[in-house]
Amino acid sequence: MNPQRITVLGATGSIGLSTLDVIARHPERYRAFALTGFTRLDELRALCLRFAPCYAVVPEAAAACRLEDELRAAGLDTRVLFGSEGLCEVAAHPEADAVMAAIVGAAGLRPTLAAVEAGKKVLLANKEALVMSGALFMQAVRRSGAQLLPIDSEHNAIFQCLPAAYGNGLATVGVRRILLTASGGPFRETPAAELIEVTPAQACAHPNWSMGRKISVDSASMMNKGLELIEACWLFDARPAQVEVVVHPQSVIHSLVDYIDGSVLAQLGNPDMRTPIAHALAWPERIDSGVVPLDLFSIARLDFQAPDPARFPCLRLAREAAEVGGSAPAMLNAANEVAVAAFLDGRVRFPEIASIIEDVLQGEPVVAIDDLETVLHVDIQARARAQAWLLRRER
Repeated sequence: MNPQRITVLGATGSIGLSTLDVIARHPERYRAFALTGFTRLDELRALCLRFAPCYAVVPEAAAACRLEDELRAAGLDTRVLFGSEGLCEVAAHPEADAVMAAIVGAAGLRPTLAAVEAGKKVLLANKEALVMSGALFMQAVRRSGAQLLPIDSEHNAIFQCLPAAYGNGLATVGVRRILLTASGGPFRETPAAELIEVTPAQACAHPNWSMGRKISVDSASMMNKGLELIEACWLFDARPAQVEVVVHPQSVIHSLVDYIDGSVLAQLGNPDMRTPIAHALAWPERIDSGVVPLDLFSIARLDFQAPDPARFPCLRLAREAAEVGGSAPAMLNAANEVAVAAFLDGRVRFPEIASIIEDVLQGEPVVAIDDLETVLHVDIQARARAQAWLLRRER
């Protein structure tokens, strides 16, 4: 059997590196077909030297020429593409068997959608693509016959806890609700009044998971859980009211499904993204992920609590956007990306992330999402309003 050829969008990020770790453990089953990177191009070069992909993708033409020359000097014939067109080409390439969609934020939408429209097996780690385009994205999945497998630990857990026929509707398989777990991040116990003083370094110091800076801040504000709530609604055809967020500090139970007969199924595991990655790569089979076995005796206890709405207003904003629908989730995501970048740059305080998002949601009209152009227009408009908020603050 020939190895499956995997395109890794966002190869230098935490999900991309975990994916390549799993691929390296199973050279007889998988081969890195294409690797993409954005800022850490020295790391991308090192990955290319190690995995010898057929393609690599970088942001700009000059960087592409430079990397291709360096790889050729090392004896590799890797073709280096650039820009959004290059990302879409490797995502939809006829020779790619599966695509790991792990580019963070709105930048991942076009290539992820290109993979879907090409009918690929898509391992979805880029939740923003689904949050932004919603029905448009899922229609493309159904139309193309693409296989969509969730990589977020929570959605992968839900997928594992649902019966195969869940696509016929949650009610038809007896599902009452989905319980989406959240660690609560580094500020789970921090008084709301003290959040104005927290620093980017504190926000990025997640107690359980090793993640990039943007998603770490999203976890600290619980916007990450809000985006996951929206993603769960689209992946599993659930109403927002059917998805309940539960704070679980240990990050051992990754999510649960509650059935009408009183049964609650949960998926447990150590907090290591190689578990859902290995599950999705091999599905419906199972392979070794490299994750150590879960030791319940050392964990000893599992705690649960409701999220504090005063401490985490971003979660409320995300639920409201999910309930409104249309372009509201895309506006939420765009405003959050601008706000988080501003916080990481020291331009705003942590609580102002929610203030920026709320300003955008209240000030921009909600429209129907009928095509990709509308999604991108809404994204631009929301970002412009968020930037205007920042300019007003800095005057």
